[in-house]
Amino acid sequence: MVTEPQSKPSFTPRRKWGVGFDVIVRTLVVLAVIVMLNYLGGLFFHRQYLSDSTKQELSSRTKNLLNSLTNEVKVTIYYDREDEFYPTIAALLRDYRALNPKVSVETVDYLRDAAEALRIKKEFGLPEATGDSDKEKNFVLFKSGSESRVVPGEFLTDTAVGQNQETGAYFRRATAFKGETAFTAMLMAVSNPKPLKTYVIRGHGEHDIESGDELTGYLDFKHLMQQNAVLVEELSLIGTNVVPADCNLLIIAGPRRTIPRIELEKIEHYLDEGGRLFAMFNAEAPVETGLEELLAKKWGVLVTDSIVMDTNNAISSIKMTAGSDVTIADFSTHPAVKGLLNFNLNLYKPRFLGERKSRENTTDAPSVKILFVSQPTATLANNPGVKAQAFSLAVAVEKRGVPGVVTGRGNTRMIIVGDSFFLANGRMKLLANRDFAHYALNWLLDRPQFTDGIGPKPFSEFRMTLTTAQMKSLWWLLIGALPGAILLFGGLVWLRRRK
Repeated sequence: MVTEPQSKPSFTPRRKWGVGFDVIVRTLVVLAVIVMLNYLGGLFFHRQYLSDSTKQELSSRTKNLLNSLTNEVKVTIYYDREDEFYPTIAALLRDYRALNPKVSVETVDYLRDAAEALRIKKEFGLPEATGDSDKEKNFVLFKSGSESRVVPGEFLTDTAVGQNQETGAYFRRATAFKGETAFTAMLMAVSNPKPLKTYVIRGHGEHDIESGDELTGYLDFKHLMQQNAVLVEELSLIGTNVVPADCNLLIIAGPRRTIPRIELEKIEHYLDEGGRLFAMFNAEAPVETGLEELLAKKWGVLVTDSIVMDTNNAISSIKMTAGSDVTIADFSTHPAVKGLLNFNLNLYKPRFLGERKSRENTTDAPSVKILFVSQPTATLANNPGVKAQAFSLAVAVEKRGVPGVVTGRGNTRMIIVGDSFFLANGRMKLLANRDFAHYALNWLLDRPQFTDGIGPKPFSEFRMTLTTAQMKSLWWLLIGALPGAILLFGGLVWLRRRK
């Protein structure tokens, strides 16, 4: 019997390897195309932001506010959907809504929905754009009941001037995204129809709350208070003027002249009623202001004229005498500073503060707590005989009311700091100075929901900076080497198949 020849298998080992090789080559071709498309997109569209802001969870401050929110708040994103920051804004506000459904979010694209855009524009009284840029037309709108607030889109980013290395042309690029800070402040403003009020004492050489001067102006601090839904007004106690009844916090920022006795008595009366005080001293005052005696005599705080220096813990990237600043890293667990553990503050020539022990130890005596101290390497500039040690530079004072006795304003609270320059516009940007101002403000106003956790985090942008030579190398790699490698693999496959 003649046996039939056995048929060869349809896929020999060699053919299987060939198929696998072909799949690998095709996959590499697809990946190469994707890489080149991304490169060309980045080259021509210039949107090379890698933001982690939408991946970071909301700050404790925002979460606490959302958890306590009971009012319905409607947020309208009046924006061009094609704007590069629109996706980030929309994603952030979706996080707000996810935590509290009482926050509703809608988008009105004024370029594609003219009728709705006109209605929103009339309802909120939006201004006309003064330039050709569409960015001036972008707004985020908050409304709760009859209260409404408007955030211009251009306020949501910090920018810096850059220069194109090839053309020499200057342009503006975004360096920080401030959405959470602005949105949380607006949420507080519309959900609290009766905002708290702060008065800033003037008339004795204090820092100017309206000044943008980097070294002495307090305009940034004013903006911080406004972001915390706090109204800010200046106050003069001359003549018959007294601390107003609607004053929730009194600020005395580094007076350089003596405060008259009659004005000190008005401040003392305000504190006796349960008032709140944020007082800051500085080394530039040539005379005692009178506050020193008031604080020592009645509140147990000793404000000395000893200037603390610490050249081992100073930074030189500021426009003041090198070595005159002190960096703080040792904080207590007091609510006004517990969120700053593992962070740093920077003060300029701070005055040493102490606690004046009273012989009377009554139940209604004020409680004095140290907030932070210098490093152990610090010394006293005008008293070199004192050995290096950690000096206290800020204290918190609290006096609870006597049981059965009702005070006009509540329980007295104070924060006293031996420096006032640390909250000036320039220094407020250093380290955690701004965060301390936020915590101190909210502790004094008795808002514990805002003294936990770290405040809103800025938008982070990561950029790849390449030289001209590196750009040329990258060009030849993407345009020459990768396609060349693909052609080589294709040629090898073709030759193998012919064999």
